[in-house]
Amino acid sequence: MGQIKVTKCPIDGLYIIEPAVHGDKRGYFTETYNQRDMQENGLNMVFVQDNQSMSSKGVLRGLHFQKQYPQGKLVRAIRGSVFDVAVDLRAGSKTYGKWFGVELSEENKKQFYISEGFAHGFLVLSDTAEFCYKVTDFYHPGDEGGLAWNDPEIGIEWPQLAGEYQGTASAEGYSLSDGTALNLSDKDQKWLGLKDTFKF
Repeated sequence: MGQIKVTKCPIDGLYIIEPAVHGDKRGYFTETYNQRDMQENGLNMVFVQDNQSMSSKGVLRGLHFQKQYPQGKLVRAIRGSVFDVAVDLRAGSKTYGKWFGVELSEENKKQFYISEGFAHGFLVLSDTAEFCYKVTDFYHPGDEGGLAWNDPEIGIEWPQLAGEYQGTASAEGYSLSDGTALNLSDKDQKWLGLKDTFKF
């Protein structure tokens, strides 16, 4: 061990991954993934696909989950900064409906592992952000579900974001502290809250 530090989060199934960074005047080198280190920390996931996206400041993507083919995700920001969030959707979990968030940036090089059974989303805090993630299952068209990013029952505290909840997931009236308007896809503004999405 030694190249990757794994820290358990307050919600079981979530982990902060911090790779060792070796730098000098030329730049730096780091191992962004090491299967042996993961396994020594009890993480035996197998990744089948890598994804990458670019988003501008104020973009919020989420909260997304898979219905029939849940994915574990190892996420990181390779440029810029995002606030990344996971919400526990595991039926019977003692932390069901609870959330955990962490800032991921090109500076801190932190990664966030989100096990299967969570909803996921992120807010871009920098001018632009490039976001990479490894997943444990392939993308299945039509399998995506979602939750309202601002559901008061979940109560996510998005940094730098101000606005008043109007009963829907609409971005209208929300902005970052510098005035940048919140930017969501049409689909992400139509998701419902936890109680209306999961009626046990």
